[in-house]
Amino acid sequence: MAASVWFACPRHVELREEAIPAVGPQDARVEAIASAISHGTEMLVFRGQVPEEFELDLPTLRGSFQFPIKYGYASVGRVVEVGHEVRTLAEGDTVFVHHPHQAAYVVPATAAIRLPGDLDPSLGVFLANLETATNVVLDAAPRLGERLAIFGQGAVGLLITQLARRTGAAHLVAVDPIARRRELARSLGADEVLASGEALDGADLDVAIEASGHVGALDQALRSVAFGGTVIVCSWYGTKAVPLSLGGPFHRRRLRIISSQVSTIDAALQPRWSRGRRLALARDLLPRLELKSLVSHRFPIDQAASAYALIDAHPEETVQVVLTYGS
Repeated sequence: MAASVWFACPRHVELREEAIPAVGPQDARVEAIASAISHGTEMLVFRGQVPEEFELDLPTLRGSFQFPIKYGYASVGRVVEVGHEVRTLAEGDTVFVHHPHQAAYVVPATAAIRLPGDLDPSLGVFLANLETATNVVLDAAPRLGERLAIFGQGAVGLLITQLARRTGAAHLVAVDPIARRRELARSLGADEVLASGEALDGADLDVAIEASGHVGALDQALRSVAFGGTVIVCSWYGTKAVPLSLGGPFHRRRLRIISSQVSTIDAALQPRWSRGRRLALARDLLPRLELKSLVSHRFPIDQAASAYALIDAHPEETVQVVLTYGS
């Protein structure tokens, strides 16, 4: 049996004990070390702000958005058993799995991604968010010398900031109302940090990236870019309505809004890029980026309810909250 986190109804967390199936010939059994709570998508699920008719998009998820639901997609653990046909993993390997918060589980070996040997295993939980950030930067395609703004400096935003710095951007602006996150953004490469995007009205930026999840930020992002500029939206707003002013700068400046969603690759890149290539790049980037400072809190799995309550009520205190398992 293994403890797992379920949302019984909006804003209600419960721990359940689940039976672990036997390991099949092509499977691996993983004992969890840590798992990351998504402060964006997962908190929408926690709050009941996802359309009920949406289907679950990962095979490891259980339940439905009508509740109850077992959700989460950033688990790191150690392989303790493999099926006799498995050749890609071995006992003792540290792996990342797109799996909900659960102390132990069995998955197809192909679902477990071996992590770099020089990486602190607990920091492997950032792989999902780093793949998202990598996808955003591929979609934004900033050119050498361009000026960028990143709205939102949560875990994904801070990863985007680090990657954008590597692209040769001439000026990088990070926007977040939370002082702790602005300080992190500056330490990770932002040239300028702002508490509000209103200060960027008419800033004539080349690219703005909306990663905050706040519905008003998209309108601010549109007002910040120059003629022919691009706004990349990687936030998912769930059921929240997004008001936009499309009668002014958006119309006259011929602006573009591009949706960036990690499930797919930009069609223009598909002849050369695959999801496997993108994931491999994100995995290889893990040891090269600053990740440790992004972890603001760690909770043992039996205190999961407190972890979600903290993120929900006091986001200003958090950056990345992680659940831990065992000693």
